[in-house]
Amino acid sequence: MRSVRPPFPRRRGRNTVLAATVAALALTATACNGSDDKASDKPATTTSQAAGQDKAGIPGDIAARLKEHGVDVDKWKNGGWKNWDKDKWLSEAKDFVNPVIKGLWKPERMKSAKDPDKTISAKDASADQGVSDPEPAPVDATAEKTPYHEHAAPVGKVFFDSPEGSMVCSGTVIKDINHPGKSNLIWTAGHCVHAGGSGGWYRNIAFVPAYNDLGKSAAELSDATSSEVAPYGQWWADWASTSRQWISGGDETGGAGAPYDYAVLHVKPESGSKSLEETVGAALDVDFSAPSAQDVSSMGAWGYPAAPPYDGQQMFKCLDEPGRLSLSPSLPTMYRIGCTMTGGSSGGGWFRVVDGETKLVSNTSIGPSDNTWLAGPQLGKGAKALYENMSEQYGGR
Repeated sequence: MRSVRPPFPRRRGRNTVLAATVAALALTATACNGSDDKASDKPATTTSQAAGQDKAGIPGDIAARLKEHGVDVDKWKNGGWKNWDKDKWLSEAKDFVNPVIKGLWKPERMKSAKDPDKTISAKDASADQGVSDPEPAPVDATAEKTPYHEHAAPVGKVFFDSPEGSMVCSGTVIKDINHPGKSNLIWTAGHCVHAGGSGGWYRNIAFVPAYNDLGKSAAELSDATSSEVAPYGQWWADWASTSRQWISGGDETGGAGAPYDYAVLHVKPESGSKSLEETVGAALDVDFSAPSAQDVSSMGAWGYPAAPPYDGQQMFKCLDEPGRLSLSPSLPTMYRIGCTMTGGSSGGGWFRVVDGETKLVSNTSIGPSDNTWLAGPQLGKGAKALYENMSEQYGGR
């Protein structure tokens, strides 16, 4: 492939920019108290729905919809959610439901969750060679410093259940423009909340910021306390939004939905009443300007890779100069960086420094089977509309 970007040294200006990125992410939390701390669809690209309370933790309107689909609401929290019958797998935006099931995500269950790996074939990766930039050289992922709450407090793990079992992605606490200082919003990948065109919404979606705060090994975690595994507790998604393009076109390898593979979650604590941002003490702005790859000297991806040689227990990061990946002339171009992180890092935020401030600019979506690079969507008007709709309609609830 021939690049259309002017050539320049790959490391020029990198140390300064990356140092700024790391420094900006070194956000010390205001609290680290665990889970008992007491302290829709307007735009065409947006899908959202609420989940709330009846005796099974489901609001009356959604309970009625579940019954229309043949779902026994009373049995849902007692294991009925495990029924993945294709005809009963709710896929429309209005059907999202995620009642809190306290105690479901025990440390051992979290530790054993698998990655929803999204790999693409060599043929897909070389599509539209006149637009894609040359494949980047692999960048070895480096372990984040511990404790994580002092170095990358907004980053955490997204857990969910799928027909294949317990799964895990990564996510980032983002600011809520309509509720400054009190955000309950998480940015992640669409494929971490919805199966795309072949399925529906995943279940039991929960976020754990700064998971395994001390970076303990899997063996050491067998004796870890709950505050070490989940220093800020567990946060359950009660609203979810992802793009219509992901719902209709996403598949096991990303598919036509890959350039739209992003999602926003609104979460609430399993216990307590403080907002997520107040509890963690940090949240990041989202950059929806969709800058050209050639105008960005560096992007960094953070996450918890879970597929070998990683085991999903530690946080890693990659920093590289971005290039472009085009899967089809009819689809938006994606960002691509060299990185050896594997599945499980999906949904993890990509950050860049803008005027001295670290902002989320993308999220991990797909990568090749040999795990040499990652690709993520550009966040433009559609992503901004999804975010704003989420903030306006659900952020304050």
